[in-house]
Amino acid sequence: MINKIFIILFFIFITTNSYSAGSKPTDPKPDKRSNYTKALDSIKFAKKYEKKGKIEKAKKRYKKAQKLLIKSNKEKPLQADTLNYLGFTTRKLGDFENGEKYYLLGLEIDPNHVGINEYLGELYVVTNRLDLAKERLKVLESCNCEEYTELKEIIDGTKQSKY
Repeated sequence: MINKIFIILFFIFITTNSYSAGSKPTDPKPDKRSNYTKALDSIKFAKKYEKKGKIEKAKKRYKKAQKLLIKSNKEKPLQADTLNYLGFTTRKLGDFENGEKYYLLGLEIDPNHVGINEYLGELYVVTNRLDLAKERLKVLESCNCEEYTELKEIIDGTKQSKY
């Protein structure tokens, strides 16, 4: 009988000490991904919401991504990919003027950046500057990539731009 009590007390002592001081058996790990990577994930979710017609949720994700990209740009300034997505999120939030500035800055760094040329071309279509959109298409002409096809369809009017 004393052995049983001793065993019960022993297990109570072990389990209460294991969780003392507010510790949990499975503390979540801090998110060590870069701000740029987190922003890309947010953009991916925003695009999914946009396809489902959940525009307000998409905008929240684009805003979150934009904030992360601004932080990323401060940490590692003037990266063409970061500027591309800054332009993209800014444009998606309806600020075409500043979106264009990000794209143009990115093109100063990498004039043949496929993503920037496509997205800037889309911005030009939405802002009724087809001549400039066609210039972006011309840059993409030799890339043999889907960005060329996407922009061409938007310029030709066979595909609708979502701004």
